Amino acid sequence: MDGLVLQLKQLGLLKRAPPKASQKSLVAVCEAGALKGGLSLALDVRPDEAIGPLCAALGGLAKTLRVVDVRKEPFELWVRWGDQEERWDVPDVPALVHNLNDLCREDAKACAIVDLGEWQDALQLWCVPKELLGPLFRQRFFQPRNEGDLQLIGK
Repeated sequence: MDGLVLQLKQLGLLKRAPPKASQKSLVAVCEAGALKGGLSLALDVRPDEAIGPLCAALGGLAKTLRVVDVRKEPFELWVRWGDQEERWDVPDVPALVHNLNDLCREDAKACAIVDLGEWQDALQLWCVPKELLGPLFRQRFFQPRNEGDLQLIGK
């Protein structure tokens, strides 16, 4: 078994073993559908289309989030959770990931969204339990595009 897959298995982060051809990189494992919490989104998916699946995978507070309105020029989502409402300028999915991670930063029940980058014409995202971020950052294979945001989670 490849070292990457073995490490993911030891951390309990695999749904199933990925095909042999996908075992060389984390983005390929995600694209193969083998990561627990892994999502592959087409590059042309808009934030208003991605928010539902992302909130469902995040859990916690994110599952209560509702989209009140969408504006397209510039792209803006009006969201509500509980008795709070905000306008989010989210021109793309990575900006939405940033806002969702920020919203759920202190929520122990919510995961964190890891931006793994693009692979096979799709954006590879991974919803990971926050307590596993520390062990993941100690792994050589873990190089998320949103590392700065993830370092702030839980602090």
